Amino acid sequence: MITLPLAYVVVGIFFTAVSLLSIFDSANPRRLLNFLFWGMLAASFLAGNYLGDLGNGLLALGLVVVATIGLGHGKPVSTTPEQRRESALKRGDLLFLPALIIPAMALAGTLIAKQTDWGPRLIDPAQATLISLIIGTLVAVTVALLWFRPPLLAPVQEARRLLDAVGWAAILPQMLASLGAVFLAAGVGQQVGALFSEYIPGLEASRTLAVTAYCVGMAFFTIVMGNAFAAFPVMTAAVGLPFVVVALGGDPARVCAIGMLAGFCGTLMTPMAANFNVVPANLLELPDRKSPLNGVIRAQIPTAIPLLIINIVLMRLLAFPS
Repeated sequence: MITLPLAYVVVGIFFTAVSLLSIFDSANPRRLLNFLFWGMLAASFLAGNYLGDLGNGLLALGLVVVATIGLGHGKPVSTTPEQRRESALKRGDLLFLPALIIPAMALAGTLIAKQTDWGPRLIDPAQATLISLIIGTLVAVTVALLWFRPPLLAPVQEARRLLDAVGWAAILPQMLASLGAVFLAAGVGQQVGALFSEYIPGLEASRTLAVTAYCVGMAFFTIVMGNAFAAFPVMTAAVGLPFVVVALGGDPARVCAIGMLAGFCGTLMTPMAANFNVVPANLLELPDRKSPLNGVIRAQIPTAIPLLIINIVLMRLLAFPS
């Protein structure tokens, strides 16, 4: 059976390859820093279970130190612009086929693991979506290699090029999700829940009020913390579970799923989500990319607010059995 630790090994091998290719890239003046950063990240995936809390904590601090010093930009050896242009003209929209394989495999793997009798013998049902996503990525890369026939290391080199462009912000969601877990362990969720209960009368009696408080709280905490994964444990412990689920009888799966979508609405509106908003603005070289509400965020706000309202309505209609 394919389990989550095996998926971690695959990701660890990938970051190991990125790290090793970085150290040999003479065009990058900071190749040693890139090597250390991606190497430490690879170590966390490959050996995190064996390092213990102290070892993993030191790895996290090491990542912060190297990121603070700053990573460099290399020049990965891959296909030439002329080759990519020729391939695009020859294949047209079919170029998107490998990318579409990934979500298709993720959906298929999840359904097989959870809806069939034989699926659990292949994929751990508890982590079916994440494992299926890794499998889908490997299948998509294999199809691209067989179809396009690029140099064997082209997928890793292109990945390294994108990682060099994004830098440390590539792992920002992972770090912020860890921050959310720390806040939860520190009891922040209970304190926030007490504040909501004190200043919003009737929260435990009104489904509409509780759902609105949870969804808006998810969006607001995401704006503050920069990532819905960081806001989720805090707001779910504060409002989602005690009020929407326990007191008012909401379905936990539906409440949590729609609550995450509400949090993502906050992601669209905050410069704290650097990997999602600030990095694209820099990559596109937008003229106002240095302002807090850069062009990317301003373009997303008119979508984010209606989506938040829709999520509130969907949770109110779908989360309760009667």
